[in-house]
Amino acid sequence: QAQLVESGGGEVQAGDSLRLTCTASGFSFSTFVMAWFRRRPGKERAFVAAITRNGIEPHYDYSVEGRFAISRDNAQNKVYLQMYDLEPEDTAVYYCAASQYEGGTYSYNGRYIEWGRGTQVTVSS
Repeated sequence: QAQLVESGGGEVQAGDSLRLTCTASGFSFSTFVMAWFRRRPGKERAFVAAITRNGIEPHYDYSVEGRFAISRDNAQNKVYLQMYDLEPEDTAVYYCAASQYEGGTYSYNGRYIEWGRGTQVTVSS
């Protein structure tokens, strides 16, 4: 059974850094595009970043480009989200997601078939 488990969330101050980890199991991790989404308080879940199967091509939402970095380790079945210079607006529950398809619109959440339960990130000013 496929499973995604996020970890690494917590409470930090504005300007701090944090790294989230998503650990996958139960499916062929290296054949899936992996992504991070987030749900801010009172908002719908929104795309943050995605990375292609081979880990070479990252994609970012404009709101995090230059501050966040997505990466993956196919040998460890893990995908990471390194977050720098965090802002209070980054406060959200962060979710890991997996898609069988590469190319097209990575921000479309309907293409992702597996989801984790999320990890809370709280940034205070």
